[in-house]
Amino acid sequence: MKKWILAAAMVSALGATSVQAKDWKVVRFGIEGAYPPFSWTEPSGELKGFDVDMANALCKELQAKCKIVAQDWDGIIPSLLARKYDAIIAAMSITEERKKKVDFTGKYALIPNKFVARKGTDIEFTKEGLKGVKVGVQRATTHDKYLTDNYGGSVSIVRYGSFDDAYLDLKAGRIATILGDASALEEGLLNKSGGDGYEFIGPSLTDPKWFGDGFGIAVRKQDKDLTKQLDQAIKSLREKGIYQEIAAKYFAYDVYGQ
Repeated sequence: MKKWILAAAMVSALGATSVQAKDWKVVRFGIEGAYPPFSWTEPSGELKGFDVDMANALCKELQAKCKIVAQDWDGIIPSLLARKYDAIIAAMSITEERKKKVDFTGKYALIPNKFVARKGTDIEFTKEGLKGVKVGVQRATTHDKYLTDNYGGSVSIVRYGSFDDAYLDLKAGRIATILGDASALEEGLLNKSGGDGYEFIGPSLTDPKWFGDGFGIAVRKQDKDLTKQLDQAIKSLREKGIYQEIAAKYFAYDVYGQ
């Protein structure tokens, strides 16, 4: 009787394992769609950008069908946990705080963080120098946390759902500067018409305590097989030179970093 119970338990355990296993013939990526050059939305509704091209290349490497879902930044992790998609590729920094909720692949990009302001703007980046200065950030980002942790009692942090709204307020003089990753600020403001009236100011910020270990792909903790496959696919794309070809379309420098 005991042998029969043990055998039944083993069969049950094997069955449970087979049910949990997934072949990942379809991978759904959550992408912000409002953070050029990583992603943006064309007037037609089509998503484009580095993250979009990377998602498609990763799916091809995995021999999987790719589905891309646009998602506002504020809800991007909750929607992953709610199974709206399987992974996030959205210039998301790998931080200890986020790793409590999701797993990450290794990095697929590493970019410094900068302040941008109208040319001639004079700001001293100390607690005293930033006292009362209105600094725009995207809500719930590493930039938001950095300012809150280091200058929260002095600086006036203005939070936005997207950088597009922050750019409008900067141009209107409602805020003095914006903190974001350098490539997004360059693409979204400096390289646009009228962008020559603005410039990077202050320090380049890369401290892993706030900005993590680069941008990674976020996956639900229970989907460790997908995390492993995506991690290997990133390495494979780099070894084949496909990653470099994609990156060259959007960046004039090594976006992967050291």
